[in-house]
Amino acid sequence: MARTIDQIRASKLPSNMMQFAARGAMQVPPAENIEILVYLGLHNKVFGELARMTLAGWDEKACLAAAADPKTNREVLDYFIAPDNLRPRLLPALLENPSVPEAQVVKLARAAMRETVEILLKSKRAVSFPGVVDALRSNPYLKKEEAEQLRAAAAEKAAALTSPPPADEPKVAEVILAGPSTAQVSRDEVASTAADTHSHPDPSAPGPAEGDDAVAVYMKDRAAEIAAEGDKPFQAIGGALELLGQDYFPVLDEANIPAPAEPAASASSAAPKPAPEKPVEAKRENALQKINRLDVKGRIQLALKGNKEERSLLIRDGTKVVAIAVLEAPKLSDGEVEKFAGQKNVLEAVLRQITLKRRFMKNYIVIRNLVANPRTPIDLGLGLMKNLLIGDLKNLSANKEVSETIRKLALKMYKQKLDDANKK
Repeated sequence: MARTIDQIRASKLPSNMMQFAARGAMQVPPAENIEILVYLGLHNKVFGELARMTLAGWDEKACLAAAADPKTNREVLDYFIAPDNLRPRLLPALLENPSVPEAQVVKLARAAMRETVEILLKSKRAVSFPGVVDALRSNPYLKKEEAEQLRAAAAEKAAALTSPPPADEPKVAEVILAGPSTAQVSRDEVASTAADTHSHPDPSAPGPAEGDDAVAVYMKDRAAEIAAEGDKPFQAIGGALELLGQDYFPVLDEANIPAPAEPAASASSAAPKPAPEKPVEAKRENALQKINRLDVKGRIQLALKGNKEERSLLIRDGTKVVAIAVLEAPKLSDGEVEKFAGQKNVLEAVLRQITLKRRFMKNYIVIRNLVANPRTPIDLGLGLMKNLLIGDLKNLSANKEVSETIRKLALKMYKQKLDDANKK
């Protein structure tokens, strides 16, 4: 007899049974119920949101058993370890599960918040992957001493490949977990590596070494995408006028200025006149000209190491691999992300990438702006709406720019929350 999940994949269940399945009410083993919910959540447009909400509140013991079992369906494991679905209590089991591939752990380490970083460092399997160690070292939430320990452990592991370690030498994972008091790192080693570590969680603090590390990691991880783009030039989503605004072109305002050569005729009397100089506009023009001269790799470096103005231009780059690089910049501030989340002239891939960063998703303004942005894919908007406050739900229900589906659900949720508030 075919399993229920196989019938669902083959679209052999009627609509009422599919809704039943999306509520987790099928009489099947717990592991299969989870597999059904994950499949519906990822692939079914009608019942996907209901399945994801059901799965978010699913029994933790059953989820933990599935996370630890190497025989669990790969799609389920990928879903559980994805940054936007992750439950911290499931993470230790997922990290030690041999069926969870290194690539998924690397992706998690790159976007991990402090709590997740701590769990990753305690996993012997996770820190055995070079890609995970590199991703952790580029993570701004990694502490200075932890970065030094990871570096020392990597050096020790490399040395072990050429000469066998003494019998009493601690293992690599033990060095990482031992803490600063027991890690075998000399003061000279610490001094030589401090410049390379990502030890500045403050966006205004990171030095040039951190930017270089971020560029190296990003270039390595996205090598195939970068190669595919070739020498594609900078082309802003929405065009230059929408990108910069009407006031970005001072030449238009100065077209009717009389006698531009007058200062040259009377240099002594005209010297004090500052009118022709507009340092702000010149700086903006220079930034755009600078970007226009760069190839894809050059724009990626600028996205990761440049200033706020350059990031505000590059986030609108029509080349996906460049625009997403802005979101990996060590100096990127929460205020910038709040603005990006509400912009209509960015790629959908940028908005999706924002939701994968737990740091960004802790910012309510980012969530509100994403939901209210008509550019946001509808599946993302529906998933984020449950986080909105009652006043923002009311405003969203009247927002004609977003889709009708979003407005209707916002109105329904607003009424539900209003009724709940009145009952208290």
